[in-house]
Amino acid sequence: MNSAPLSGLYAPSLSLLTDLYQVTMAYGYWQQGMQDREAVFHLYFRRPPFEGGYAVCAGLAYAADWLENLRFSEDDLAYLGGLKSSKGAAMFPQEFLNYLRDLKFTCDVDAIAEGTVVFANEPLIRVQGPLLQAQLVETALLTLVNFQTLVATKAARIREAAGADTVLEFGLRRAQGFDGGLSASRAAYLGGVDATSNVLAGQRFNIPVKGTHAHSWVMAFDDEVEAFTAYAKAFPDDSVFLVDTYDTLEGVRHAIKVARQMRANGHELGGIRLDSGDLAYLSREARALLNEAGFENVRIVASNDLEENLITSLKLQGAKIDTWGIGTQLVTAYDQPALGGVYKMAALRKPNDSGWDFTIKLSEQLAKTSIPGILQVRRYENEKGQPRADMLYNIAEPLPDQLTLIDPSDYTRRRPVRAGAAFRELLQPVFRRGQRVQELPTLEESRTRAQREVQSLDPSIRRFLNPHVYPVGLEETLNTFRTNLILEKRPLRPA
Repeated sequence: MNSAPLSGLYAPSLSLLTDLYQVTMAYGYWQQGMQDREAVFHLYFRRPPFEGGYAVCAGLAYAADWLENLRFSEDDLAYLGGLKSSKGAAMFPQEFLNYLRDLKFTCDVDAIAEGTVVFANEPLIRVQGPLLQAQLVETALLTLVNFQTLVATKAARIREAAGADTVLEFGLRRAQGFDGGLSASRAAYLGGVDATSNVLAGQRFNIPVKGTHAHSWVMAFDDEVEAFTAYAKAFPDDSVFLVDTYDTLEGVRHAIKVARQMRANGHELGGIRLDSGDLAYLSREARALLNEAGFENVRIVASNDLEENLITSLKLQGAKIDTWGIGTQLVTAYDQPALGGVYKMAALRKPNDSGWDFTIKLSEQLAKTSIPGILQVRRYENEKGQPRADMLYNIAEPLPDQLTLIDPSDYTRRRPVRAGAAFRELLQPVFRRGQRVQELPTLEESRTRAQREVQSLDPSIRRFLNPHVYPVGLEETLNTFRTNLILEKRPLRPA
């Protein structure tokens, strides 16, 4: 895998990959002399995507690369210097631009490893350091982690539906731009697909590349037999024929005719592809034709707006498909276009280094009320290493001897932790004072982790319809502190 997925692809600085309000807040902090006050932010999502029971964490490699190369170039500073206020004055004074010129990222960053299964309200990334810096990185971290986590989760669900069948990602032409396509190919492979049609992703991330041919190939010849024969000549050991340009079953018969010629010349047809029509019926008929002709090992590849629910349905209908080509539905994460991850401040060092102010964002909806503290995620596991429950706790405060998990959305739901229960801490150091302290896993290692972790979940959590809610609780003293802070911050309204 390329160790610099972003900086190796884009020549210019990416420090302006942010929203304007991050820069205006940075200026405001600087103007107020608050830029170096220590702060803690958490990146998390409130609900698993696709109405599912889990998500697969992804995008950390991109995020770490971006943080490691956070520098404001002269072009960046010239652009910021040219921005004007509504009165026509410079939006940012030269003194602030000089400060940005010398800015170096010095935060601590802890993160959950890519490929880990994660759940609502759990910090995927914790950033701790100077307030200005920790604020400034918000937008980039969200865009880099949200999208890849979303696609990796979609891929894991598709892998669940496909079982042991081969799954190919064919989505570049329908992706949101080439950058979206590249990120989607990486995340899809991490989430469990076997190969991609995206050649640039293959080059940069060492993902296996696969493909067939388009209808235009068939249309460029006088008939299908001629087209298939020409393709077999070009790729005698790697041919997959697209058979539905004119009539699907007739196309299968033409593929069999050419396959016989290939076998006579010492080669075998790899497969046929179905891209339209009733895939359950057509795949069964095609399989019967191929088997009758002695081509039992020719694979049947299917495409055409496939996703996990349709794959499940086709399997229930007895479809004879062994390779699934997934395009639009995967790279656009249909039918949920965004993860909805957020980045919230949870602690701010008091002036004169006199302890922490733990901060909270309130909402009319309890689900949108943030969790204060410097949070860690502890995953309790059974003797087989399978997840049993996750606990969020504040590492700035001592833990009690007896631990109890409280559902953050319903304090009456309580779960005691058995003494001596096995656990692992999910947030691990990635940066200390801005320096990388952990070599991140390769994409292949993260992919292996994702498949292992998803399969370790109970099937009731993995199911697509009304999945069981995996228990994620606040440690009891953290829950009590959060409740008291809500009461303290929420104004009393007259009846």
